Amino acid sequence: MTLSIAVTGATGRMGRLVQDIIEHDDGLALHAALDSRSDLAAMDGADVVVDFTTYDASRRIVEHALDAGLDIVVGTSGWTAERIAEVASRVERSALDIIPNFSVGSALATRFAELAAPLYDSVEIVEAHPARKRDSPSGTAVRTAELIADAHGGPYDQPHPEQPARGQAVAGIPVHSLRLQGVDAVQQVVFGGAAETLQLRHETLSIDAYRDGIARTIRHAHEHTGVTVGLADVIGL
Repeated sequence: MTLSIAVTGATGRMGRLVQDIIEHDDGLALHAALDSRSDLAAMDGADVVVDFTTYDASRRIVEHALDAGLDIVVGTSGWTAERIAEVASRVERSALDIIPNFSVGSALATRFAELAAPLYDSVEIVEAHPARKRDSPSGTAVRTAELIADAHGGPYDQPHPEQPARGQAVAGIPVHSLRLQGVDAVQQVVFGGAAETLQLRHETLSIDAYRDGIARTIRHAHEHTGVTVGLADVIGL
């Protein structure tokens, strides 16, 4: 069976990657490629919508897709746990897969951080992306912090939260964002304990690291209903 895919944010870096994945996968076909000027109705009739836009645009795209009964994969940053909860009740017969990071290595690193979280009362996150990335902290860092706090049993106590240099607090965890030329994507989670630190570092060298995760998630969305957040649940970690 060939799945027809609508791509939103089609002219962007990740949108172009999705179209390349579709072109080289015999089980996928391009239904529509939408940019910021496209009518959202162009996605109607697709088996799966794949969204890489901005949060404001993504919110409208998700609402349209759910109203139309379409399955949708979201790779757009900005979908916090609170924002996901706001639309979760609208997911009835469709699938809404929100994936902050499509890298298998990133999913593993985040799962390792969840395992460590109950054992440490001190943690910070440093993430780096190219200078062109508009948002910070990254969606991956926000989701990682949320999962660490959940596994820890609640928000962390951030030392000196009144100091701007301490980073943006997510669930009480300081997140420090670097935006640099020459970087693709790096995230480091640093746990502090009694006379030791544990550092979990993941780095992608190019967007090719996301190919397998995107293809897997497209098929997962078509085969399931309800809300899925994170690649770990897609690949069964």
